[in-house]
Amino acid sequence: MILPVVKLGTLALKTACKPIANRLKKEAGLHPRFRQFIVNIAQANHRFTTTLQRRIYGHATNVEIRPLNEEKAVQAAADLLGELFVFSVAAAAVIFEVQRNSRSEARKEEMRKQVLQEMKQRDEELARELEHLKLKIEELEQLAKARGLSGLFNFRHAHVFGDEKGNSS
Repeated sequence: MILPVVKLGTLALKTACKPIANRLKKEAGLHPRFRQFIVNIAQANHRFTTTLQRRIYGHATNVEIRPLNEEKAVQAAADLLGELFVFSVAAAAVIFEVQRNSRSEARKEEMRKQVLQEMKQRDEELARELEHLKLKIEELEQLAKARGLSGLFNFRHAHVFGDEKGNSS
């Protein structure tokens, strides 16, 4: 399910970026200083890729590499610029999604910690209540032993009288 959504999102992103990249390509060739800058980048890229290809295929690498003519260099640099723009937007989208997922997971983890803390507090309250009830049972057992079996049946009545005696003092 997630893979088609990712592919669709990637396709939409590329579709949205292509006109911007094409505009960058067109504008890149018009400004003289920027044109010279991208020609230099294109020539450096051409030298690098040609040298790399020669090494991969086992050809001589010390042979002089002819530079591209200016129009081919501008076109290559403009293509590179457009692809870098598309790649940058896609990378930014991936980074955004990873950060969003990270924040979402952090919130979920915080909620789990909070629920766990509440459960621990409830467990402690129940433990205290259990201890209190154990003490009450011990007290009742001691009173029952002291009064015998008949004292157990009359405990409530005797306990009420005991409270009245304690209050009148």
